[in-house]
Amino acid sequence: MTAPFAIQVHRSIGEVDRSQWNAIADTKHPFVQHEFLSALEVSGSACAETGWAPRHLVMYGADGEILAALPLYLKNHSWGEFVFDQPWAQAYQQAGLRYYPRLVASVPFTPVAGPRVLCRSGQDKFRVTGFLVAKARQTAEKENASSLHVLFPQKVEIDSFRNENLVARTDCQFHWHNYDYASFDDFLAALTSTRRKKVKRERRKVTEAGYQFRFINGGSLTNEILDSAYQLHATTFAVRGQAPYLTPSFFREIAASMSSSMVLIAAMRNDVMEACAICFRDDEALYGRYWGTSNYQDSLHFETCYYQGIDYCIREGLKRFEPGAQGEHKLSRGFEPTETRSFHWLADTVFADAISRHLERERQWVGDYIENAREKLPFRETRGSQDHP
Repeated sequence: MTAPFAIQVHRSIGEVDRSQWNAIADTKHPFVQHEFLSALEVSGSACAETGWAPRHLVMYGADGEILAALPLYLKNHSWGEFVFDQPWAQAYQQAGLRYYPRLVASVPFTPVAGPRVLCRSGQDKFRVTGFLVAKARQTAEKENASSLHVLFPQKVEIDSFRNENLVARTDCQFHWHNYDYASFDDFLAALTSTRRKKVKRERRKVTEAGYQFRFINGGSLTNEILDSAYQLHATTFAVRGQAPYLTPSFFREIAASMSSSMVLIAAMRNDVMEACAICFRDDEALYGRYWGTSNYQDSLHFETCYYQGIDYCIREGLKRFEPGAQGEHKLSRGFEPTETRSFHWLADTVFADAISRHLERERQWVGDYIENAREKLPFRETRGSQDHP
């Protein structure tokens, strides 16, 4: 990259031209679209008051056109990230140092791998990443931030972040893959007899309890439906004594601006929505994001959040279903262990060295865990990442 450019720090996605941002964002990933990030900010879900102060980096060419961008936040906590570094914060505190604030390149509350460096076609993304990471480090120094963290980048970005001396961290999620199944029964036929019977029994419990399911696309989501879904979502947090990350207006904003990407799976009984899973989709995958229920019913969570999503993917011809972070119980239901990555830079060289050694040991442990988990998949024949369509 030889042409003049400048990198600006924006304290709101609203300061960035929507059409230009979306022109460099990967359209396959709904969560990096301007509309999604804007909904988080204008709804008060991801803002300075909630500990997600935007510091988006945008690279402009000499003509004022956007060349690249890095969604970035200054954070005073680690909540809503799904890459758990609270022990690092405790170690800093014990050493008399401040871990917060820190800079985080991610999509808030969204543990989905996707592009973190958004880049205009024709640009050298490897070099662009170097410029943006350098600017992020300068921003960290200016903001007195302890560190920079890049969460859930795409696989194709791994080498570029490593080249900038960010140390990799490995974790595991569980994703379902569509091996050209013709129906849910076709998927069941691929499972062992024992596991197939258990899935059928779980589904039968929900049906016998009187539940029926509706799939409501974003364009058909009225404010009344959205408010009901939000109350169910908030209830699951309240049971754990927590406030929900998201505000009611976030769902209204998203339903209005990204109606083609939003899907609500509603568990209905006596014409009342008693549980729901709020999902997003693109042309290849379904992403389960938020769940809620007003009461406990045996197997209702599995049906609403997993089996209905699998059924939807088969009907829609989607290749993959990512139901969210964590959850080893997904393994026995046909969700395969999948490696995820994050990248980290710490300004304090002593801690950086110690954490680098720790992450090297952790990567080995996670690798062994994934191998062992694959051996426990419930399929009649061996399935693995090499078989993914």
